[in-house]
Amino acid sequence: MPIYKTLTPNSQTTVKIWKITESYTDLLDPITLKPENMKRVLSMKSELHRRGFLSVRHLLAAFGYTDQDLMYDENGKPHLKDGKHISITHSFTFSAVVVSDAVVGIDIEKQREKIGVIAHKFLDYENIYLDKKADNYINKLTVIWCIKESLYKLFATPGLSFLKHTLVIPFTVEEAATIAWIDYEETKHRYQTTFFEFEGFTCAYVLPA
Repeated sequence: MPIYKTLTPNSQTTVKIWKITESYTDLLDPITLKPENMKRVLSMKSELHRRGFLSVRHLLAAFGYTDQDLMYDENGKPHLKDGKHISITHSFTFSAVVVSDAVVGIDIEKQREKIGVIAHKFLDYENIYLDKKADNYINKLTVIWCIKESLYKLFATPGLSFLKHTLVIPFTVEEAATIAWIDYEETKHRYQTTFFEFEGFTCAYVLPA
């Protein structure tokens, strides 16, 4: 399908989300991949992963970019040839790309009960305000995971720990925004975070505050 949603948090930043309903062939036919990326797609065992990868290339096209314009550094962080900042995510049937003049991170996750099983791996400070008995506990856990994953993508620094180096200020799901911090090697970095829910998924993106 065409773009599912477009957001413009500010004049320098645009978020585009794609709902993946097309077949692998329909996604592949209109685009040209670099040889190494074509090889990568063909090596993917999951068709859902292949479709997710290709849908990101359609999102790039919506921004006016091609597969040739996208590069990855030694830490796996994506970059655009024109110097703008980019972050990429896909989860099941949704993918998203954010492009900004500022450093930026984005993540989409499906809301699933099993996130509660791994909560201890990424929650520390947040345990102070989370209520495990609340009806929206899983929703809030998913928001926090998405924010921390977005911070991780933005910072792209080996050794950064969700548990030790990131924290998310208290929020309500209705507020759809909060502040998050990276505290790494005696330096604190403050970020504005925005999040929203749709069709059983959560998306969050972060920008310098």
